[in-house]
Amino acid sequence: MNKINDIKQEIKKNIVGQEELIDSLLVGLIANGHILVEGVPGLAKTTAINAIAKSLGVDFKRIQFTPDLLPSDVTGTEIYNPKNGEFSIKRGPIFTNLLLADEINRAPAKVQSSLLEVMQERQVTIGESTFKIDEPFLVMATENPVEQEGTYRLPEAQLDRFMLKVLVGYNTIEEEIEIVNRVAIHGFETINQVASFEDLAQIKEAFKKVHVDEAIKKYMSKIVFATRFPKEYGVDEIADYISFGASPRASIDLYKASCAIALIRGNDFVTPLDIGYIANSVLRHRILLNYKAQANNITTDSVIQKILENIKAP
Repeated sequence: MNKINDIKQEIKKNIVGQEELIDSLLVGLIANGHILVEGVPGLAKTTAINAIAKSLGVDFKRIQFTPDLLPSDVTGTEIYNPKNGEFSIKRGPIFTNLLLADEINRAPAKVQSSLLEVMQERQVTIGESTFKIDEPFLVMATENPVEQEGTYRLPEAQLDRFMLKVLVGYNTIEEEIEIVNRVAIHGFETINQVASFEDLAQIKEAFKKVHVDEAIKKYMSKIVFATRFPKEYGVDEIADYISFGASPRASIDLYKASCAIALIRGNDFVTPLDIGYIANSVLRHRILLNYKAQANNITTDSVIQKILENIKAP
């Protein structure tokens, strides 16, 4: 669709490379999912989500997670007014369209869990009052893989709430030179609003109409089931490394993300190539490996790759 391309072109004014990150953010926006991004600082994660917000003309807020953060700093709180003896609601930064939860693993479990209700139910409870979050709503949480001191690992149940986990790496040397030329010399370009709420609603309607053949649905299900029962799907070599496979939420998100990728690529139907492109991002945070895998330097990405190689595409 032209509007999707227009949004991508605006983002690329300030983002060099990082195609997977841009596509993942668009997938989350179209399919109503949330994104977990892992990468060292300085790889344009904040710039990317800010650029999407500007291109759509929607609100963007950022929360820097720290060990002393409280749940009320995220959701909001009740404020007592001594003049009239009443409480009023002060809304937190969670009331926005696009939220960057920066270094989410630096805050303790109580603060991390304050995001759960809003991510799943798209509502926030403050005291006895419950508030709906306006659409669109997307949480992009980031983790720094380098510094693990003073961090709180996200539990599996919370990881499962994220539609995608994206690993952001360094740019190529050519891309790095381009970044220096653009940012250090000329500064960031102005991002223009190229799409409206109505355009986004039309994109989401087109997303619902993307055709998924029965054979493609079965292919997706086999991929997910192979993470749970690898021997039944001919992937015996990885069976000893997996403690727990992907949850049913993975099947739902693989379906939705594949449809969104197909739409971003200008198609109204899903192909095995779309599934192969997005499978790692959907599954890598949902497969729990054991100590034997760690001892043999086996990663979730290599496990997923083995499954994709062994399960025949339709």
